[in-house]
Amino acid sequence: MTSTLSGITLKGSAELVAEFFTFGINSILYQRGIYPPETFTRVSHYDMSLQLNTDPTLKNYLTNVASQLKEWLYKCTVQKLVLVITGLDKQEVLERWQFDIECDKTAKESSAPRNKSIKTIQDEIRSVIRQITATVTFLPLLETPCSFDLLIYTDKDVLVPDKWEECGPQIINNSEEVRLRSFTTSIHKVNSMVAYKKTDSI
Repeated sequence: MTSTLSGITLKGSAELVAEFFTFGINSILYQRGIYPPETFTRVSHYDMSLQLNTDPTLKNYLTNVASQLKEWLYKCTVQKLVLVITGLDKQEVLERWQFDIECDKTAKESSAPRNKSIKTIQDEIRSVIRQITATVTFLPLLETPCSFDLLIYTDKDVLVPDKWEECGPQIINNSEEVRLRSFTTSIHKVNSMVAYKKTDSI
């Protein structure tokens, strides 16, 4: 990781944020039961236990996403990442996890490390992932088999890989929203929120 003992560079920041999305996406897929629990393995990172999916196809997909994200983060051209959970029975969007990304573009002109330690950043990331884990206490139970999609919003002039498709925002009708914690590397800031479909009251 490109950083110093007392600071972080643009490249190091991009690596840290892309790594967060790898663990964050896996945490959501595990907590929300999108894949069976036996397809996950426990790993230790950020001084906590995390779940990573072992399905080869999914691992390859998420590795490619993280690699592309890292490039866009380094160029400060990515605006947000959204994980959409859709019920397969009615093809209805049930949850929308949105991560807004802000980038201090002055970091592209100056190679001087920012004065924020990796440990401090990882502590903030740990708090975000703990909150993702805790959301199961209030999110409605997903009672139908679900799939997920990742939407990545970039600047308009960014070249998108051939295999990636353009699509709509996939908004939830009649939704509740909960804002989650944010974290910042001092170069990139990530604000998190989850929107979910209101359940019919009895």
